[in-house]
Amino acid sequence: MSAEMPAALELLAPARDADTAIAAIVHGADAVYIGGPSFGARAAAGNSLDDLRRVVEYARPYGVKVYVTFNTIIYDSELDEARRLVAELYEIGVDALIVQDMALTAMDIPPIELHASTQTDARTPAKVAMLARAGFSQIVLPREFSLDEIRAAAEAAPDTGMEVFVHGALCVCYSGDCQAGYVATGRSANRGECPQICRLEYRLEDADGRELAAADSGRSTRHWLSLADMNRLPELAALADAGARSFKIEGRLKGPAYVKEVTAAYSAALDRLVEESGGRYRRSSYGRSRAAFAPDVSAVFNRGFTPYFLRRGDDRVSSTLTPKYTGPKIGTYLGARGAAIRVKTDIGLHASDGLGWYGDDGRFRGFRVNRAEPGLVYPAPGSDVPRRAGTALYRNLDAARDSLLARPDTATRRIALRLRLSAAVGSSVALHATDERGISTEVTAALPRTDTARSPQQAYRRDIFSRLGDTPYELEGYTDDAGDIFIPAKELAALRRSAVEALDAAWAARPRATRRRSTLPPDALAGYTADYHDNVANRLAADFYRSHGARIDRRALEVEPPTGEVRVMTTRYCLRREQGECLRDTAAGRRWPAGDLYLRAPLGRLRLHFDCANCRMQVHAQSKHNI
Repeated sequence: MSAEMPAALELLAPARDADTAIAAIVHGADAVYIGGPSFGARAAAGNSLDDLRRVVEYARPYGVKVYVTFNTIIYDSELDEARRLVAELYEIGVDALIVQDMALTAMDIPPIELHASTQTDARTPAKVAMLARAGFSQIVLPREFSLDEIRAAAEAAPDTGMEVFVHGALCVCYSGDCQAGYVATGRSANRGECPQICRLEYRLEDADGRELAAADSGRSTRHWLSLADMNRLPELAALADAGARSFKIEGRLKGPAYVKEVTAAYSAALDRLVEESGGRYRRSSYGRSRAAFAPDVSAVFNRGFTPYFLRRGDDRVSSTLTPKYTGPKIGTYLGARGAAIRVKTDIGLHASDGLGWYGDDGRFRGFRVNRAEPGLVYPAPGSDVPRRAGTALYRNLDAARDSLLARPDTATRRIALRLRLSAAVGSSVALHATDERGISTEVTAALPRTDTARSPQQAYRRDIFSRLGDTPYELEGYTDDAGDIFIPAKELAALRRSAVEALDAAWAARPRATRRRSTLPPDALAGYTADYHDNVANRLAADFYRSHGARIDRRALEVEPPTGEVRVMTTRYCLRREQGECLRDTAAGRRWPAGDLYLRAPLGRLRLHFDCANCRMQVHAQSKHNI
């Protein structure tokens, strides 16, 4: 009986543009996800077809996949445009589309793979199985899933890839099923225009408008819906064991420095996991990535870290003091000295560093360093600086590291190549090439002469063959069976070029993966009632639900605008629990009243309802617009 094939693990990195995508590939990504010209859920991160073609061409030699985000809801008037764009994306070689609109499953489109976005809300094993049968080859699971929930999802659809978020910003709303921005401001996350109202500052009140203070500061005004960033770097082995196969880094609006740092860190961790797995796992792409720096995810933007409910006891998930990046604490403010401030710190500071601190009002402030000396920092002219000695200082901009990460040579990625030179028929020689992707080719060359060399030739020939320049290959092994004949450098270089071209051609000739077709039976959704959380915005999506037995009670809010109060979020994050005010904890010495609470901000008042039976918090908002 043959040994079980190792499972392929995919590191999926974000890209706001083509240059960032290429940086992610060089730093170890097995796949990248990037917005196209339209229909991506980050309106500010669109890319032209020419840019996407450049990414596809760069990715191909490494077997890196390119996924395009197609995850907005689509209006009826846009269906033809969407169909044309899918055809164009397939034509340039995009591997898959990440989608939420069920219209894509019914469209007459080329056989491109479809991945179910987090907005499809695969919250239960039954929903995962339904999406798999509907033709999705990979499913993005909710960020809120525990290891047991991931395992149950993988078991529900064993032939479908399970994609999990491992790093970056968190949506406070369950599975990205959020109507808050649209109801409150008219800007729809489902259309790529999320206004991030979860990052705003709110005042916490009870039903009578009385302010309620946080446990740690006595202040009622905080960023109450702002979560810390996810960090599951220590949990990759557990995630893989639970059935996760694609490990997704959030950050499609982040710049190259962030993507380099985080991708390199997770790539190195996945390499270690593969090496220690005893053949159980492999990377899904090829080429060894080597970073020229020691990656540190804490050195780039984050709001503090949380594993986010992966295991029981992962309760502290918020970052309510500020939604900004504070950076690590680096010392304390000691006082002023002329144009400088005295600082106690154990690290070296540099011009253009950014330092920050929390003021007496609880708000985070900062300034740019103009010049630094041991124990002294000269802020940029006009800067706001601390007033109270002993104030903690944080560095949220490390100019030296930013300068390092801005360099083009922060990593290399090369595909291992083995060559064997041998004598062929008559006066010919053959060069046999095999690479780590499993591609083998042989090229031959007729020599004009077959003179005997005056000195050993193996090292000389290996040196010529190792000059692979800007190709994606590096020489890992070389065998020389050509004897002592002299082969001019020109002939050896021509053999090397021919071998590389033959490898490239053989790799490019592989068949493309094709779209999985639906095997969902007509009665699969019998008894189900779709509402506005299912985001049905066009006739094809409506046909999907109705043709499988579902009833549509209400379409997407974007096409049937709401009136009155609407439930805009359901969250696993509970503001009460975070503040030690859990209504289920009978031992808690509660300061806040039972019942609903309220968040007040300039955009209006949000009502918080606590579903204690399911340990969920619901957020309700009054609709304030007409479309």
